[in-house]
Amino acid sequence: MVFWILTAFMALAVAGLMALVLLRSRDMGEPPAAYDLRVYRQQLRDVDKDLARGVINEADAGRIRTEVSRRILAADAQLQKDGGGANQPAGLSRGMALILVLALCGGTLALYANLGAPGYGDLALKTRIAMAEERAENRPSQAEAEAQVPPFPAPEVEDSYRQLVEQLRQTVAKRPNDAQGHALLAQHEANLGNFTAAHQAKARFIELMSGAVGASDFGELAELMIMATGGYVSPEAEAALVQTLKRDSENGAARYYYGLMQGQLDRPDRAYQIWAETLRTSAPGDPWVDGIQRQIEDMAFRAGVEYQPITPQGKPPLAGALPGPDAADVENAAAMSDEDRAEMVRGMVARLSDRLATEGGTVQEWARLIGALGVLGDTEQARAIYQEAQQTFTGDSAALELITAAARQAGVAE
Repeated sequence: MVFWILTAFMALAVAGLMALVLLRSRDMGEPPAAYDLRVYRQQLRDVDKDLARGVINEADAGRIRTEVSRRILAADAQLQKDGGGANQPAGLSRGMALILVLALCGGTLALYANLGAPGYGDLALKTRIAMAEERAENRPSQAEAEAQVPPFPAPEVEDSYRQLVEQLRQTVAKRPNDAQGHALLAQHEANLGNFTAAHQAKARFIELMSGAVGASDFGELAELMIMATGGYVSPEAEAALVQTLKRDSENGAARYYYGLMQGQLDRPDRAYQIWAETLRTSAPGDPWVDGIQRQIEDMAFRAGVEYQPITPQGKPPLAGALPGPDAADVENAAAMSDEDRAEMVRGMVARLSDRLATEGGTVQEWARLIGALGVLGDTEQARAIYQEAQQTFTGDSAALELITAAARQAGVAE
């Protein structure tokens, strides 16, 4: 109710001001000729002043008086011809003011009815997180999403290449347990834009390899799934991304898609944290940098973060995210006392803590901070960081498992 009262007050205030201007301008006052007369008479007075100061001579003053007098006579004649100032009819002015008020208030209501969300109340943070979790649980599967995507336009390739791919399909069909054949088929199906067939072949390759695969294989599987759905990250694609990040937590492409998924699940806070850290530790030419830079400002706006441009540095942080000492720090530390070295470590931990509090970070950073505080014996701060991390990664079971393990090691969790 308060929203509607404020909205109505603002609309009426703006409309009232505009109507007041319209009504006050009904009387247009004196005609232009009257204003011209005042100007010309002032010019005559200025001529006398300039002559008295010696700025002009008597001959110039006479010519100027003659010209100005001629203009005065013309303006006076025009004034006599026009008569008084023109007035708009009072009824017309009031009618236009009423139409203006109704149009402004009615137009505002119509726009909000189409573009706004009438009846949509304020949502607490816990409610929004719960809604995001529900959306994650009930989102479409890979097959459902692919069924809704229109066919991809076929790329222009030579007929001979299509025939070779068809022969490869037939060969793989006859040899269903040939892992390398499926890997090759996945690559060529993707070249033809057959992303569904490509990710199916890639999944079969991973299955046949019985775990003897790397992060890049799961990352390729996730990317093929996402391309098959036109950019949507399905639960199956998420599982592939999780496997990728378990094997390589700094995989830039997987981190980009994982942040994209968080944005699709209405968790822009997580998406921004992931993308900001990925940008910070990526090289300028990395393929995922351009995609993040195009979307991160909008993601920051959705997350309520005042975005400051992040320049890719190309230098991943040492040991994950906890900043380590450089060569100069190591040399200086050799001559430090135990207390000074401990103070240096505390400074590094404090800097990481400040950055996580202001900019956010990855789950690995939160876990390392909790562990570092535990090593330093600051259990109260470690417990507070642990509780904050639990709220930040609510609903992410993999992240919570990593955070809880770090908290147990630090002695702040059961």
